[in-house]
Amino acid sequence: MKRLPPKGATGDLADEVIFLAMKRSRRAEFRTLLRMMFEYVRGFRALHFLGPAVTVFGSARLNESTAAYARARAIGKVLAESGYVTMTGGGPGLMEAANRGAKEAGGASIGCTIRLPTEYEPNRYLDRRVDFFYFFVRKVMLVKYSVAFVICPGGIGTLDELSEALTLIQTGKLYDFPVVLIGTEYWKGMLDWMKNTLLKEQAISASDLERLIVTDDPEVVREVVNDIGDRLKLGLRPRRF
Repeated sequence: MKRLPPKGATGDLADEVIFLAMKRSRRAEFRTLLRMMFEYVRGFRALHFLGPAVTVFGSARLNESTAAYARARAIGKVLAESGYVTMTGGGPGLMEAANRGAKEAGGASIGCTIRLPTEYEPNRYLDRRVDFFYFFVRKVMLVKYSVAFVICPGGIGTLDELSEALTLIQTGKLYDFPVVLIGTEYWKGMLDWMKNTLLKEQAISASDLERLIVTDDPEVVREVVNDIGDRLKLGLRPRRF
């Protein structure tokens, strides 16, 4: 069967599709390995002196006219007021909203952007932007420098990021940092399925559900991040990047 890269994937992006789809020469694999290593090093150098952060995940498609945007913007403000760096994927939608709220409140606003076949523009509320080619390297950075995760309404990418955080915590690869779902009605169907199917079939434990904090109120985020800051003895004060 002839393998073709997805529409819009050209150059390096097409090469990545081929890398993930099939075996290549050892030389080609080694070149890719070096590129991955370089991207990790670049990310570590860019974010090493960042300070404690909270990562906000959410849809790139929900714009300023939505209630979800207003909530994400308020959450960015809360994080800045609590002394945290607000980190997102750097794109539009709810990522923009969280970065915007943080910047408007005088806090640090960071974006870890990704190259895609259909390019999107980074939002204009970033104090620092770090570009990534590989999704998995970007996800490591979004997790590594954060002590809490706020999950706003989103689609497949947001679900992937939520699952990544929960898996790392469940398997003991990451400290039991708080995971906050924003939007009680939005996440209700997923939570019902997890409870009535996954838990019932013993595919997950009750503790996996209990670690999820579900709310519509940005002030709950304030309580959560202040609590983890106290437990970790971070001694945070409102700061500017």
